[in-house]
Amino acid sequence: MRVLAEIPHPKYKIQVFNYNSKYIVKIELDQFEQIYKINEIDVFGLEDVQNMITDELLDNAFERFLKMREDWGKAFTTKNILKEK
Repeated sequence: MRVLAEIPHPKYKIQVFNYNSKYIVKIELDQFEQIYKINEIDVFGLEDVQNMITDELLDNAFERFLKMREDWGKAFTTKNILKEK
């Protein structure tokens, strides 16, 4: 997997990779990450992929990150309850 671009952002680490005829967009926040895969034939190159990373996409990703953190917290609570039994 080859890194094509790192997109500066104050909140996220955003990277674009190329692997197996796909562009892979990885958005990271703390211990969580979201991955989006796009077939090379569905876009007109790296610039097209970068243009898809809009404020709206990142706002929606943030909502998913919050839900991921909530789910992970519940998993730890469940683990601890099961361990006490």
